[in-house]
Amino acid sequence: MADTVETKIQNYRTAPFDARFPNTNQTRNCYQNYLDFHRCTKALSTKDQDVAPCDWYQRVYKSLCPTSWVGKWDEQIEGGSFAGKI
Repeated sequence: MADTVETKIQNYRTAPFDARFPNTNQTRNCYQNYLDFHRCTKALSTKDQDVAPCDWYQRVYKSLCPTSWVGKWDEQIEGGSFAGKI
């Protein structure tokens, strides 16, 4: 099972269809995957586990989100003013 997940991550090209976000506008999908990546990383780091499974969320949000948004969100997280719940 782990081999197939790793293979899928390596062969990943763009964000797959997500039934939670069926419409053309993918803004919420972008934001949700950004949050999921940081939540996953935080949860696994707290438990001293490998954060490699979180790479999927990072690849999806990097595929969907404009880099200016990601840069702004990263700055807000560092400054402690990010509005999302991580």
